[in-house]
Amino acid sequence: MKIHILYFAQLRELVGKDCETRETSASIPSALYQELAAQYHFHLHSNDLRAAVNNEFVPMDRPLQDGDEIAFIPPVAGG
Repeated sequence: MKIHILYFAQLRELVGKDCETRETSASIPSALYQELAAQYHFHLHSNDLRAAVNNEFVPMDRPLQDGDEIAFIPPVAGG
């Protein structure tokens, strides 16, 4: 299936782009994140992220569908 992925904060810096569309066999956000982490050498564990699918925060085990847009939101420091 094709998934559109949005990158934010430190993930965007590691990937070097804001977004991409890619083919994946990952059926849930945590599996997709593991796939991306292997390719882009992400250091965060999937438990440290929030996932938003089609602009709605979802659990990391929510089933993905062809055409979904997913964003992985890392923790941000503020002050």
